[in-house]
Amino acid sequence: MMEAVVIGVGLHPFGRFAGKSAMDMGADAVRLALADAGVTWPQVQGGYIGSLEVANPDAIVDRLGLTGIPLRGVFNGCATAGTAVAMAARAIETGEHDLTIAIGMDKHPRGAFAADPSVAGIPAWYGQTGLFLTTHFFGMKINRYMHEHGISQETLATVAAKNFRNASGNEKAWRRTPLTVEQILASPVLNHPLRQFMYCGPDEGAAALVLCRADQAHKYTSTPVRVRATALRSRRFGAFEVQSPSLPVGERVESPTVDASRAAYELAGIGPEDVDVAQLQDTDAGSEIIHMAENGLCKDGEQERLIAEGATEIGGRLPVNTDGGLLGNGEPIGASGLRQIHEIVLQLRGVAGARQVPDTPRVGYTHLYGAPGVSAVTILST
Repeated sequence: MMEAVVIGVGLHPFGRFAGKSAMDMGADAVRLALADAGVTWPQVQGGYIGSLEVANPDAIVDRLGLTGIPLRGVFNGCATAGTAVAMAARAIETGEHDLTIAIGMDKHPRGAFAADPSVAGIPAWYGQTGLFLTTHFFGMKINRYMHEHGISQETLATVAAKNFRNASGNEKAWRRTPLTVEQILASPVLNHPLRQFMYCGPDEGAAALVLCRADQAHKYTSTPVRVRATALRSRRFGAFEVQSPSLPVGERVESPTVDASRAAYELAGIGPEDVDVAQLQDTDAGSEIIHMAENGLCKDGEQERLIAEGATEIGGRLPVNTDGGLLGNGEPIGASGLRQIHEIVLQLRGVAGARQVPDTPRVGYTHLYGAPGVSAVTILST
């Protein structure tokens, strides 16, 4: 099977952009990715594009050129971008295309995500009890995890402070003002134990990746990044995840993140000990802590010591969310996972500037998690 490699990345800044549509942001991201790859739009043979808010994201061809290529819309909740890159890589691996593109874009209104529960296939009482408000769910989830594994509020705040500090060195991040642990702990409680500055927020942005066959990468770049594995998993019976209407009595079942992570490591032929830099879903500071363990990067409860030692800082043993993560960038759902891969590609190329991980990492890891109880993992390497 032919291997797929990333040869170009493009990122429209994340944040708020009054008067600019998601489609225009997406087109800008595509143009940046094409320029980075040294190819033109007519050379692209197929692609996958994801968005929550845009009903017809494939209409982006109006802005890029009506070349007739198959551009397929994809949506898997918070794992949408993971699906787009997986399908773009799969089209190369199976020989369907030689050069493909993955695109993500979104423009969310202000405030937390909300919808009629019936559109998500869950009963009305789920929304009436407040569970559809995801801040509520994530507060309950980390509260239980802290009790079971000895995680402190100070560790939650240290994670948030790290991500805002990393975002301050990222010119395309949304929230670029560093905050101290003390400032974060002094902010209002939204859903105990999570405070205002421990949550990400929906916003706007776009990203794109250009991929090609590994044996043709030399025509475009001297620094291709290998797509070692992509994996997507939904929740199994017994796992209590976002938009789960019940928790069955009995043995607890691993989350879809654990399942996706194990599948990705097996496909890539490497283990967690080989990962040099990671981008993990940090919908809130607690999620980053839980996901460190669910992705095999540490054991449950070890996060308290590792974070206190600075292991997840840019100069630490395992840097996490070097571009600021979701806390620093916000979450335009269709683009969020491609933003993670954009950062990993820069890190593996050794061109991430002020936030470059020392000694140029060789293996990068990205992870998405969220509604409706899905997770996507992508592993990349030089």
